[in-house]
Amino acid sequence: MIAAQPRPTAAAGPAGRPVLPALLSKPYPAVMGVLNVTPDSFSDGGQFTAPERALAQARRMTAEGADLIDIGAESTRPYGSQPISADEELQRLQPVLPDVVALGVPVSIDSKKSAVVAWALDQGAAIANDVWGLQRDTGMAAVVAERNAPVIIMHNRDSADPDIDIMQDIANFFAASLDIAARAGISPDKIVLDPGIGFGKTPEQSMTALARLTELQSFGFPLLVGASRKRFISTVTPSEPHQRLGGSIAAHLLAAQNGARIIRAHDVAETVQALRVTAAIREQG
Repeated sequence: MIAAQPRPTAAAGPAGRPVLPALLSKPYPAVMGVLNVTPDSFSDGGQFTAPERALAQARRMTAEGADLIDIGAESTRPYGSQPISADEELQRLQPVLPDVVALGVPVSIDSKKSAVVAWALDQGAAIANDVWGLQRDTGMAAVVAERNAPVIIMHNRDSADPDIDIMQDIANFFAASLDIAARAGISPDKIVLDPGIGFGKTPEQSMTALARLTELQSFGFPLLVGASRKRFISTVTPSEPHQRLGGSIAAHLLAAQNGARIIRAHDVAETVQALRVTAAIREQG
């Protein structure tokens, strides 16, 4: 069992953006729709690089019940992704993000670069989603704190190591990230933790993180899980990313049962339906 970590004292200041309380107030997990404006993302790379197609996809996910749209312009898949400069990332985002923000649904910016996150937040994005949990770009925590924005802190590793205790590694990583957040002045009520399914983990370790997700509740922060179309599903039932809907929903329902409050998904309509039906059945128990 992971020992509980002390939470930093809540920072004083303005109420800021109220997006997190709204997302967390639902009787079932909020759904974050994935919008990759990249040519090389593992599941949908190249499908939404054209701004009009990206906007149409954002509209569709909103209509299907997405509570939040997560926009990424650089692939962060563990294998085969190509790093790009901040300028190139911004060039991909500039024709898309402001129009998606204008739809009215909260938007999160999926980027590991503080300059990109700063621009996106200034354009109306509501949440910073950092796949390196404030630990890779030394300016990220300051950007988040200065804008009083919520942040998703995701666990990550440069490579998977099958010999480590993955839950202890996640706990140590979160403790370090939360220390960075506290020193930067990020209010604890604006923090979400993500175990990073599929990032720096073997397929077995990803499944362990899902099975033992309740242990991470000891940190006292909302949990986000994104198991959508991930490779571990194929190790159980061989399949291509677009063939992993059943496995994605199974993983997300278990994550919700184990405490996840936000689910990040490519298949929004099906995920929303699964979560709502599960919640409705439980109400009858």
